[in-house]
Amino acid sequence: MRGKITVIGLGPGDEESLPLGSFRLLTESANIRLRTEKHPVVEWLRQKGIPFSSFDAVYEEKTDFPSVYDAIVDRLLQEGREGKDILYAVPGHPLVAERTVQLLLQKGKEENVAVDIRGGGSFLDAAFARLQVDPVEGFSLLDATDLDPDRIDPRLHVMITQVYDRMVASELKLSLMEVFPDDTPVTVASALGVADRERIRVLPLYELDREDLFDNLTMVYIPPSTDEQVFNRRFDTLKGIIARLRAPDGCPWDRKQTHESLRPYLLEESYEFLEAVAEEDVDAMADELGDVLLQVLLHAQIASEEGTFDIRDVIANLSEKMIRRHPHVFGEAQAETAEEVKQNWDAIKAQEKEAAVPTFVLDGVPSEFPAMLRAVKLQKKAAKVGFDWEDPEGVRQKLLEELDELLKAPEEQREEELGDLLFSVVALARHFRVDPEQALLSACRKFVRRFHQVEAKAQAAGRSLQDCSLEELDRWWDEAKEEEQGEG
Repeated sequence: MRGKITVIGLGPGDEESLPLGSFRLLTESANIRLRTEKHPVVEWLRQKGIPFSSFDAVYEEKTDFPSVYDAIVDRLLQEGREGKDILYAVPGHPLVAERTVQLLLQKGKEENVAVDIRGGGSFLDAAFARLQVDPVEGFSLLDATDLDPDRIDPRLHVMITQVYDRMVASELKLSLMEVFPDDTPVTVASALGVADRERIRVLPLYELDREDLFDNLTMVYIPPSTDEQVFNRRFDTLKGIIARLRAPDGCPWDRKQTHESLRPYLLEESYEFLEAVAEEDVDAMADELGDVLLQVLLHAQIASEEGTFDIRDVIANLSEKMIRRHPHVFGEAQAETAEEVKQNWDAIKAQEKEAAVPTFVLDGVPSEFPAMLRAVKLQKKAAKVGFDWEDPEGVRQKLLEELDELLKAPEEQREEELGDLLFSVVALARHFRVDPEQALLSACRKFVRRFHQVEAKAQAAGRSLQDCSLEELDRWWDEAKEEEQGEG
């Protein structure tokens, strides 16, 4: 017959906060296990002659908290399987910031060991009183040892427990600095409600880990923020700004925009971002990427007003697609190289389209794409069914053929023949695994850079470009080219 594990809380402080029901269980139980002896009630238990053992040694054996919690739960369940009835006592309340209890409930059910949760006062009661927090205003309770900055909501009273020592406080400080300014006032509170041990200290965030203010009863508190700097970093703030601009009393320009009218701006902002990438200007990249995001949010807001979709649908579709198309990360598939990942992606994408209406091979390439990009996409689709040159040499021959036809073409056919030549250039770039769009943009940047040097040389000579001969301009161009290559 299997035993039973009864879980009680020792409350947030000394014996004065120990619930009567917990006291009775402690005095009546033969097998008492404490998660830790580092609690104000423990000395009182000794004085009363109540026998117990603790799992403090496990903290020394393991290198991280998850391993500690797993080991404690495994040992408790082993005793339960052996038929022992155990009283397991934890600090505070069993269901407030107590990972071992959650694991016990989960694994106890799997192993058919009964787990009975009893009461216990929570440190939250003392925290609300001593920090003068009304929980109805909204609060979040987080674990400093497992804190994701994305979970921190600055609109709420933020209470962070498990701040055991300066190392935990240091990691906590870095996480909080991703949300709050460095000089944000934070409250470090220890042993709230425990006479002679309570400590409350307010200090700027950047000083959080500079003093030894921490023990197993320490928490950190940040009140709701009103700082615009904090909220301007949040996605929901930006979403609200866009909705406000589109409101009846918002911006006239934003209000009149449609999906169709915004089309050129998305392309324009995307190209400006690519230019910033090419220039390796990280500040410009952040700015231009924001402009791209603006276009996404405007389209999503317009669709929301029309009742077709909203930004949550956009995010959900993308999240589901990323999970679906990365089975080597989120599933059981294997992919060791980038090429294998691409093959999996293309195969999954093809499966997704199987249920769709049959299309022609070259369908699905938007006509609104820039010509160079559209040419690449069309050629890649044709290549997938075998319509392609085997190697660059075949493309070279076609390129020379198209160049010859262009040079011989009458004036009215030159545009068409030039298009054929450029289409062949794209094919050559594709076989060389070079992005023709980026190659041409790079050439444009190089031309601007060198021409600026030509202008500078003309100005140094006291001449205008119009007054210079072609021979002079060519000489200065060659000098600029040599100087650039010398720097490289």
